Amino acid sequence: MTGLGQRVSICVPAKNEESTIAELLTTTRSHGDEIFVVDGHSTDRTRAIAASLGVPVYLDEGRGKGCAVREAIRRATGDILVFIDADLSFDPNDIPRLVAPVARGEADYANGSRMRGGSDELHGDMDKFIRMVGQDLITLGINYRFGVRLTDSQSGFRAVRLAAARQIRLEEDITTTEQEMIIKFLRRGWRIVEVPTHEYASRRTKSHISLRRVAVRYVWSWFKYMYW
Repeated sequence: MTGLGQRVSICVPAKNEESTIAELLTTTRSHGDEIFVVDGHSTDRTRAIAASLGVPVYLDEGRGKGCAVREAIRRATGDILVFIDADLSFDPNDIPRLVAPVARGEADYANGSRMRGGSDELHGDMDKFIRMVGQDLITLGINYRFGVRLTDSQSGFRAVRLAAARQIRLEEDITTTEQEMIIKFLRRGWRIVEVPTHEYASRRTKSHISLRRVAVRYVWSWFKYMYW
């Protein structure tokens, strides 16, 4: 639909997102040829709501977002695979702009950059400050290692060439999957471009993950995939 002759699959990773999933799916489905939810074993009505809208729902292994990403890569049938979070932190109407560089053959990975488009989530309390500084340091290291000029290595809003994604082996189970995918694309010499996208304040009352608890995992996975 938005893929300039290429089929676009849209994956919505979700866990306990009953308050936003209906609005997200309703707004998103017109931007792809295929849309599905990969659910991380929600305990609320997320799966039931998605199913009531006629959207296929698949269960991942239940260990985190990385599991959903791997399941999406297995399940998708399009040429381009888009990931968008279920909490309405990104505007689904930005999907055509995100897909365009991949569809035109200008990139293998289009990254929705919050640094270029602005974020309501990276400023405020100490956790948000830690999140912003940590992601900037990781991005700086990636830029130095690969000679690129990325601004955001942690965005969950992205479009990738599915055939390329299927050639890499993703290992991370949690949100470190985003930096892992970027690094592994760059190690193969594949092209990554950034598209400015705004991150809105999440409507989720509590994050699924504590960044302070997983900070070591972010640093370890960054080092592991950069140099091993």
